[in-house]
Amino acid sequence: MDSSHIYQQIAESLRQQILDETLKLGDRLPSLRSMTVLWGCTPGTVQHAYSELARQGLVVSRRGQGTHVVGLVTAREGAPLRRAGLIHRAESFLLETISAGHTPDEIEQAVRIALDRWRTLQNQPSPLRSEVLVFNGSHDPAMAWAAGQFHTDFPSFSLDLHFSGSLGGLIALAEGKCDLAGSHLWDQETQTYNHAYIRRILPGKRIVLIHFAYRRLGLILPAGNPLNITSLPDLVRQEVRFVNRQPGSGTRVRLDNALHNLHMHPSQIHGYEQEKLSHSDVAREVAEGRANVGFGLETSALAYGLDFILLTREIYHLVLPESSLERPIIQTLLTWLNTDRVKAGITALRGYDTSHTGQTEILET
Repeated sequence: MDSSHIYQQIAESLRQQILDETLKLGDRLPSLRSMTVLWGCTPGTVQHAYSELARQGLVVSRRGQGTHVVGLVTAREGAPLRRAGLIHRAESFLLETISAGHTPDEIEQAVRIALDRWRTLQNQPSPLRSEVLVFNGSHDPAMAWAAGQFHTDFPSFSLDLHFSGSLGGLIALAEGKCDLAGSHLWDQETQTYNHAYIRRILPGKRIVLIHFAYRRLGLILPAGNPLNITSLPDLVRQEVRFVNRQPGSGTRVRLDNALHNLHMHPSQIHGYEQEKLSHSDVAREVAEGRANVGFGLETSALAYGLDFILLTREIYHLVLPESSLERPIIQTLLTWLNTDRVKAGITALRGYDTSHTGQTEILET
């Protein structure tokens, strides 16, 4: 194994012993000779590991006295050591995946998708706190990115994400279970996004709609599109296996409206009942061969290296009562969304148009 990997593993092993207090304050680390025998490496590799721990302030070496643990902070008392350990694990993962032939961009996308899926599976209710904005609504990779970046830019504020679908988000907002909803519900009769649903679910209120982004929605297909699928009518073909979104999601509503307009019945589509909670999960099903077509966002298709056929462009709104508009966290979020840096960050995910991001409108219900 490459010595760079061995030194990282040695440092990580000792770091964990310090963290769980197997090695306590003042304890001497094993000698270079004993570590070279244990790890089957050179003294220089062990010295590199010890130097890394010294750089992080965990150990100190004194001539003739060996290397000792210093400045121990337990996991209960201090984030610095835990943060250092986390960063090291991330660096180890980065080295491993780059060595396997992946590019940094591919790794960053994969980590973002994994975090995105983790947030999707999080459905435990969170208490409303003054500096936490509780979000409930439609799954969106850019929204997941924005939540992380917003907290990074403003550590005293954070977005607590719960992806339950557009309809679920509006209902949670009506029931006072969240501060902010994310929705892209298409209404066939009025040919508008969100307005008709908001009027039904939040009657008698003044509602603010914040334009988050335009999103490109369409067919997610295996690379090369081996079945030559080009449009929704192809979904009824016998060899096609479809993967769907859950009821109440804006994507499912948009699909069902489109099928209705084409006089197609869901029972004609093999896999219509196979439901996933996020666009990332739909793309993953296609990427791993459990389905050969899905209906979802271009950004998720591109993240998995899949083909995409655009069928429509939709509006994704952030929805909140006008009475909440003056909260400092809301004002900070609005100002932040209107910056070129944030718009560039969303655009970089691909599949988004941020030309109206941050603009607001008031809807009387």
